Amino acid sequence: MRARITHTFTYRYSAPVLLGPHRFCLRPRPHGFQRLIDYRLEVSPDPSQLFDLLAAGGDTITRARFLGETELFQVVASSEVETFTAPLMEACLDEEMARLPIAIGRLNPDLMSNLQGWLPNGQHDAAAVDLAQEALMGSDERSLTFLQQLIEIIQDRVKYTQRHIGPAWPASRTLKERVGSCRDLAMLMIECCRCVGLPARFVSGYHLVEPKPERYDLHAWTEVYLQGAGWRGFDASGQGAIDEHYIPIATSSKSDLTAAITGSFSGPPGVESTFKWSIEAEVLSSTSHQLIPGS
Repeated sequence: MRARITHTFTYRYSAPVLLGPHRFCLRPRPHGFQRLIDYRLEVSPDPSQLFDLLAAGGDTITRARFLGETELFQVVASSEVETFTAPLMEACLDEEMARLPIAIGRLNPDLMSNLQGWLPNGQHDAAAVDLAQEALMGSDERSLTFLQQLIEIIQDRVKYTQRHIGPAWPASRTLKERVGSCRDLAMLMIECCRCVGLPARFVSGYHLVEPKPERYDLHAWTEVYLQGAGWRGFDASGQGAIDEHYIPIATSSKSDLTAAITGSFSGPPGVESTFKWSIEAEVLSSTSHQLIPGS
């Protein structure tokens, strides 16, 4: 699939403010089963400094610093991306290495940050442990069967809803509320996977669903590291294993590090701000094929 996306953020302030440092995670991932053809970032007012850096997870993020006051802050990210069909997981998977639960000593040390629990002491949420054990039963210790059963259980226990404000909820709250956003369900799936030794991380990006909705939104899902198949995406709020209609932007072991825009402002007492956003997407070609190595 080939698509063009324009993502616009507009902040208005009731009085002139000073913008603090900002961080942008808006550049689609240029590797994996995806090719970045074009990317442009427009920021107004003009930053005094604007520079890219390579984040710990391997994604390119942009930082900006500002001088002077403003009542309007606007960011426009324009991208053109081509996605590819990933090889079948069943054909790639090393079943012996992927049998669950996976002992930490069998994993690449680079994956350790994607195994930590979300609790302050690094432990796993007890509710997620119970859910993972339930999904593990009957899976014959097979990773793909476990993931399929886990997604089915999550979708049976938690109703998907949109929630634009606030961070991702911990697993216990999502299960207690029995309702959650895409990022809540992604967080729940990540925690359950980590309980059985499957490295998992948070992904933010676009899902160009068909038919085209009235309004696109940022989406969140999970990537799981499978022995022999590498990082593969799964959407607990949607279809399960993702396809070429998903466009990853940022990945991290911690969900807050994938936020599209983070930053601050300061102004006179009582200053108020309003925020609007829009995502415009056009599918230029729906033809999908596998990525040829070296292309």
